Amino acid sequence: MAVSIDTPEAGAAVPDISVVVIVYNDARRLPAAVRSVLDQTLRNVEVIVVDDCSTDGSYGVAQQLALGHPGRVRAIRLAENSGGCGEPRNQGLAVARGRYVMFLDSDDSLEPNACRNMLEAGDRTGADLVSGLCVRVHTDSRHDKRVPWYPWLYRSTRTVESIAELPDLFVFDTLSTNKCYRREFLVENELTFPRGIHYEDLLFSAQAYLAAGRITLIPNTVYFWHVVEKSTTKSISNRRHEINNFTDRLEIHRRIDAVLDRRGLDGLKLHKDIKFLKHDLVLYLRELPFLDDDYRHRFAELARGYVQDFPEEAYAELDRVHAICAHLLMREDWDNLMPAVDTLINRNKISAPLVQREGRVYWCDQYLDDPKARAVMDVTGLGHHGKPLEGMFLRNLLTGYAVRGDLVVLEGAMVNPLHTVAADADLTAELEFRARRRSLQMFRFPVRTVRHEGDRITWQAVVPLSARFRPLGVVDEVWDVRMHLTADGKRTTTRLTAGRVDLENAASVPVQPRLSRLVADRLEPQVSAKGHLAFRLTQQGTAARHGRAVVDRNLHGPAARTIKGSYRMLRAVRRDLASGARKVQVYHRMLRLLPVRKGTVVFESHLGRQYSDSPRAIHEELRRRRLPVTAIWSYSGTRPEGFPEDAELVRRWSWRYLRALAQAEFWIDNQGFPLRLAKRPETTYIQTWHGSALKRMGFDEPTHRVMSEQEQRSYQEALDRFDHFVVRSEHDVRTLGRAYRLPEEKLLRTGYPRNDVLVRAARDHRAPDAELRRLAERLGVRPDRRAVLYAPTFRARPDGAVRAFEFPFDVERFAERFGDRYTLLVRSHYLNRVALPPSVADRVIDVTGEPDITPLLLLADALITDYSSVMFDYALLRRPLVFYAYDWEEYSEDMRGTYFDLLQEAPGPVARTEDELFAAVSDLPAVVTQYEAQLKEFVDKYGEYDRGDAAARIVDRFFGPAGEAR
Repeated sequence: MAVSIDTPEAGAAVPDISVVVIVYNDARRLPAAVRSVLDQTLRNVEVIVVDDCSTDGSYGVAQQLALGHPGRVRAIRLAENSGGCGEPRNQGLAVARGRYVMFLDSDDSLEPNACRNMLEAGDRTGADLVSGLCVRVHTDSRHDKRVPWYPWLYRSTRTVESIAELPDLFVFDTLSTNKCYRREFLVENELTFPRGIHYEDLLFSAQAYLAAGRITLIPNTVYFWHVVEKSTTKSISNRRHEINNFTDRLEIHRRIDAVLDRRGLDGLKLHKDIKFLKHDLVLYLRELPFLDDDYRHRFAELARGYVQDFPEEAYAELDRVHAICAHLLMREDWDNLMPAVDTLINRNKISAPLVQREGRVYWCDQYLDDPKARAVMDVTGLGHHGKPLEGMFLRNLLTGYAVRGDLVVLEGAMVNPLHTVAADADLTAELEFRARRRSLQMFRFPVRTVRHEGDRITWQAVVPLSARFRPLGVVDEVWDVRMHLTADGKRTTTRLTAGRVDLENAASVPVQPRLSRLVADRLEPQVSAKGHLAFRLTQQGTAARHGRAVVDRNLHGPAARTIKGSYRMLRAVRRDLASGARKVQVYHRMLRLLPVRKGTVVFESHLGRQYSDSPRAIHEELRRRRLPVTAIWSYSGTRPEGFPEDAELVRRWSWRYLRALAQAEFWIDNQGFPLRLAKRPETTYIQTWHGSALKRMGFDEPTHRVMSEQEQRSYQEALDRFDHFVVRSEHDVRTLGRAYRLPEEKLLRTGYPRNDVLVRAARDHRAPDAELRRLAERLGVRPDRRAVLYAPTFRARPDGAVRAFEFPFDVERFAERFGDRYTLLVRSHYLNRVALPPSVADRVIDVTGEPDITPLLLLADALITDYSSVMFDYALLRRPLVFYAYDWEEYSEDMRGTYFDLLQEAPGPVARTEDELFAAVSDLPAVVTQYEAQLKEFVDKYGEYDRGDAAARIVDRFFGPAGEAR
């Protein structure tokens, strides 16, 4: 393709980096993009502006920039428009002179230090390719919304010798623009962008990753990707309603697959297939509810032709809703797929009636004769069947929209999963119109008819919007609609899914804003980003638009700007006061100067989640002695539950919380008060901790050892706040004490206060008291069955996120085999949640929601665990312990490692398979007999200071004995 080129002066110095800026009909934004390069802290950078035959004067702007910056800016113009980003970049690359090359779009910008940071990383490591963090900047956001692009990839500097070492980089960060390439590397490998096809970045990045001998990632922001969400003209990649868009994406993926196949990189191909199913395909599925049948059929045909040959391992990685959507799309089952897509967009929404068969819950009653399809349709694990109506977010499909004069008639059908709403339930409903921006107003209208109709609840509402809907008209342009359904006194809130109702061509309704019709005179329906019904205030007619223009001029006039500036300043001050940084600053500079309140104790358990553990035991010992102390408990979330009525409650990180900490005489918690809050010398911090350690902790963790000097210093300062640290054995001294660098004088060898009740129970051998019997009755444990507690720890993914809980054994098989003898109580880690199948009802009970595990330990006749620290506590009861270590190698040999070999020291059988687990549970008395000696040795070693008086000893030392005034 012919181009016109402005050549550089002869003998010009070789630039460190050439930045190729491509432009098409973007004369307005081009100068800012070029300026972001010229203003780089690295000065030896050249700009090559490549105009793709624009029609708006962009090339003229590029020429002016070149004239204004001779030797630093060059301008190129393609003779004809290429129709994409690939060819302009190729032409820029062909004339680039720098040692490195970067690419920039005319509507984006570089971070000021981007070139310097990437050049230094490339020269230091010898990388062919350096990649940094891209940030999506939503330019039409009122609050400067910025979203990092796959930030977990850029948490630290790292260099890999092959992309196979970091598959996530290959499949997720497919941008070409947040990268710096060694130019000789691109030339030697003949790397260019594909021509005449969209999604050119995907192929170019894949080929560059595969060819690179060394890749360096830096934890610096380098690229600002400017996004305009409300634009009426969609970017090329966002035109997903055009079938050619999907065709191009598939073609690019097929070319990448061919490259991977030639290189024999099946592992990378699998990662890419999984990402395609989870991400690429989903982008288009989201659009399907609003597109016609011809598009749907063509899309399904294309998708089926590509993904039907994906390996089973790719589908196995999908979550349940993704898998259902893929299955239904392959079969073009639109009736079941559209609700599934609604749930895909709104992840907590229940969009299908669901069906229960043989103790399992399925998305629909089709395909259940096919074992593979039956497994896909199984949604038992989502736990919808266990939710009360008020905890459900139900699909409410808009089935009718009409305007009759000044009235809007809305009709809909709400899903009723598993007939949660009984057929004879008393039903009422109302519609709520709420401004998307915060408004002082809210309008509610009764729903005229609500009734059962099969597995749906249908309704109709006649809404007098013209008469009763009175918005302001300026700050409340967009209004969302919700419907509140009340059934027998229980209420659930839904949004109205737009579906196939043609709202784009639907009639608007006249309205009278409070600021008069000069600001708006019509309310027209629209579809929100999540697919729900919304309304927008608009104007019709020349006179109305002229009136609005007058209002807008006044709204943007000097007086209005002053008022809005004051309002924004007040909001900014309010946001600043609510920010964590400001609270920490005020805490240190002001609140810590307040006088200490003698006798005040701030308690916290598990970061405010519970009233539990050793802080609870100490608090109850104080109450039992009736000592004159003021107990303040912190709580997280919005509604504190399970806390004592006589305790003062403060929400974690609130101003009252900070003031309480600043003035307290004692801090007592089991995990850690906020690390950034320093403790004043007059305050005594008693850290009770939350369990002995199997997994390496603190500075023993490899991730802590590689922290920067400043990070390590800050972490040590947080640990130095502890005045006393409770331990229950010399094992804790050797592990936790060393890992947290605690001096000997800070160690409290008292044992855990939470374990006092366990030690006494083992010593006294008493029958369960009335409180335990009430607990068993409340949980549903039958008197003729013994209780077995299953309490595993959580599992983490490689990126540090917590994996969703999944039973590592067949819980239905367990219930079938042992349900007549045992009730299995399932207590997952508080970071997880459990969904039990209906088939195990009454035989397996989820007790994760119980705030304190200690009563559950007392209730349980045996414990099944894996690597949870609960093993050290339950061992004190001298009852059967069974360990299910199905993934011991993976768990023990990861980065953190363990302090001892559980397989060698376990005070009970260690099962590695489901059959071994069930065999151990089948004869619990034999477990007691066989492991009696090991159990005693285990308790002596790991619980030597647990003697049943820990709470009393701590209260004696710091608060005085009962009856003694302080």
